[in-house]
Amino acid sequence: QVQLVESGGGSVQAGGSLRLSCAASGYTYTPYYMGWFRQAPGKEREGVAAIESIGLTTYANAVKDRFTISKDNTKNTENTLYLQMNRLKPEDTAMYYCATSSAMGWGSSRALASSEYKFWGQGTQVSVFS
Repeated sequence: QVQLVESGGGSVQAGGSLRLSCAASGYTYTPYYMGWFRQAPGKEREGVAAIESIGLTTYANAVKDRFTISKDNTKNTENTLYLQMNRLKPEDTAMYYCATSSAMGWGSSRALASSEYKFWGQGTQVSVFS
């Protein structure tokens, strides 16, 4: 059974940093895409960053040059996904989710589309105060 468990959220002052982790297990194959999404109260879920199994990354414009996505492939069927978030802003406040997809081919233009992702974690809250 596929399981995604996020951790690392918290409350931080603007300009600070947080590192989110997502432990993925239960796969019988390596997911093509792993991604981070976020949802603020009253807003739709949006894609933040995604990484393909071959290492290519995609970022939302709002986080480019501040956030870095990476993953640890200790085992092909167990991965840990990370999101290093620097220079955080109050508008980064949201529930952050990790998700995986094997529905897209390499270099897809839909890497940040939540509808393309099948498995989701329960989320971890990030709050940035000014």
